[in-house]
Amino acid sequence: MKTIFKMAAVAATVTTLGTAVSAASIAEIASNDDRFSTLVAAVGAAGLVDTLAGPGPFTVYAPVNDAFAALPEGTVETLLMPENKDQLTNVLLYHVDDRQLNAGDFPAGSNYFKPVLASERLCITADADGVMIADGTGEMANVIIADIQADNGVIHVIDKVLLPGTRPACH
Repeated sequence: MKTIFKMAAVAATVTTLGTAVSAASIAEIASNDDRFSTLVAAVGAAGLVDTLAGPGPFTVYAPVNDAFAALPEGTVETLLMPENKDQLTNVLLYHVDDRQLNAGDFPAGSNYFKPVLASERLCITADADGVMIADGTGEMANVIIADIQADNGVIHVIDKVLLPGTRPACH
C-alpha cells in the first residue's frame, strides 16, 4: 500500500512539474534561460516582449548567444540602437511563425515556410539528420534543440541568426 501511495505521489509531482514547465510563455521561457540572453535583449529593444508573451500560437526559431556572437563584429550593437528598431524588428520577426509547428510537423524534404515577416520565406529541410533552416543569405541554421513547449507555442533552438534577404533555394 505504501508503494502505491509513493507511486501516486511521484506521478502527481511529475504531472505538476510538467504542467508548471509548459505553463510559461515563449517570452518567459527565453528570459529564464541564459542561452538566450542576447535574444531576450533584442526582443526587449524591439518592443516584442508582449507579443511573445501573448496568446499565440507561435513557433520561434531561437538563436543561442553564440549565434549572435558569430555575426560580424558590431552587428548586434548596431541592431540594438534605437534608430535601428525597424531593422531589428524585421530580423526578429523572421524567426517567428504564427502557427505552432513541432519538429514532427515539418514534412520530409525541403519546403518553404512563411515567417511573420510576410515578404520573406524560409526553406526548412527535415530529414534523418534533423531539421535545418535556410535563410535569406542561403546559409543553413541547424535546429539543435527541438520542441521546447510553451503555453503559447513552441521554441526550436538554432545555431545561427536567420537573416532576411533573397528567397533561399528550396528544391
